[in-house]
Amino acid sequence: MRRFGTAIHAALSFIVFFFFDLIDAVLCVAYEFVDEIFEGKSPGCYCKTSPLLTTGENDCSKTLFQRKNIFRGTWFLGFARNFKSKLSRRIRKSKIHGSVNRWSDCGCQSCNSWTKNEDENLHVVVKDSTSREDSVQESLENVIFIHGFMGSSHFWTETVFEHVKKDRYRLFAVDLLGFGESPKPRDSLYTLRDHVDTIETSVIKPYELDSFHVVAHSMGCLIALAFAAKHSNIVKSVTLVAPPYFPSSPEGLILNRIARKRLWPPLAFGTAVMSWYEHIGRCVCFIVCKHHMIWEWLIKLCLGKREVPWKIKDITRHTHHSAWHSMHNVICGGSKFADEHLKTLINFGVKIHLIQGDRDMIVPSHCSSNMKRNFPVVEVDIVAGADHDSMISGTREEFAEKLASIWCSRRTGMDTKLGTQAR
Repeated sequence: MRRFGTAIHAALSFIVFFFFDLIDAVLCVAYEFVDEIFEGKSPGCYCKTSPLLTTGENDCSKTLFQRKNIFRGTWFLGFARNFKSKLSRRIRKSKIHGSVNRWSDCGCQSCNSWTKNEDENLHVVVKDSTSREDSVQESLENVIFIHGFMGSSHFWTETVFEHVKKDRYRLFAVDLLGFGESPKPRDSLYTLRDHVDTIETSVIKPYELDSFHVVAHSMGCLIALAFAAKHSNIVKSVTLVAPPYFPSSPEGLILNRIARKRLWPPLAFGTAVMSWYEHIGRCVCFIVCKHHMIWEWLIKLCLGKREVPWKIKDITRHTHHSAWHSMHNVICGGSKFADEHLKTLINFGVKIHLIQGDRDMIVPSHCSSNMKRNFPVVEVDIVAGADHDSMISGTREEFAEKLASIWCSRRTGMDTKLGTQAR
């Protein structure tokens, strides 16, 4: 019976994703047509463009260009493109090159508030002991929190911050580039280096940090490793929560592992659609993100609340361009640098702690075991009964206490390291 059910699921998945291949190919032509009408020139997509010439941690993932679609290049799409080009030349109305947001992105004041900030730094939430003297403030230990995919600083400020002793730590929670209230430039490729550089210019430099801890979740773990490795001489500890660790896997295999085309469970189905289909994903963002003000109003009306739950807000606070590129260029393309960053941190004596739930359906359990096998010095803590998020949101006080114990245990080691370097 189980084999029969698996066979049925496989057959249905093939039919559904076969249909999605067709829809995405048609939408490719449709979006190119509409882009030319509203923007004068289509920015193009990854259905027919060649890989970009990037290097190192600024790499673009091969998965942007190697997502198979059986309908690409067929005769009727070629005919549709020729017809589209003739029609668009006739009815093209305006050119808005260089505009902040695309016509399919939200242009509300909240989503474009970052354009008023000339330096375009990330949105950073800081929690410290503001009532104490500056000399005492300087003695506080700094902790930088990095959220995961489709998240924001709310992931930490609404869960952990209230349980951390503010008289001992100064906490920074960032909205990553392209998410939350941070800038969402349409010309960025949202590579691993882009994310690392913006955290550095938004936190390290303006606040003049000379030492810090890092705590990251999911996709943010890959960014945290790269960020910590770049500042390995001053980082005290790195805590990784559910890290997607696939260092030796081809990028295409990573995409298949974290976003395999399947109908069940629903979260896996949604992840597959948004990861494999560039234009269907843009439709979803057009409906959900561009019109988030309407959805939030309806949710407040239905729930009878004055504020929308932060988890719902986070789902809409990005553009398709930022989410699409972060997914491919950080998770798929950036994973190959994880071992290099881990080696750098370990060589500098930075201890790394990994936390993962044993019921995590997003990041496979073998990610933690593989990291432990490749780097035995990494401390691994498997939380029983926890999934991808509940180890934080479900046990907030316990998780904060766990972090405090990690930071405390690192203090002596860091002091010893700094003393050795001074000599």
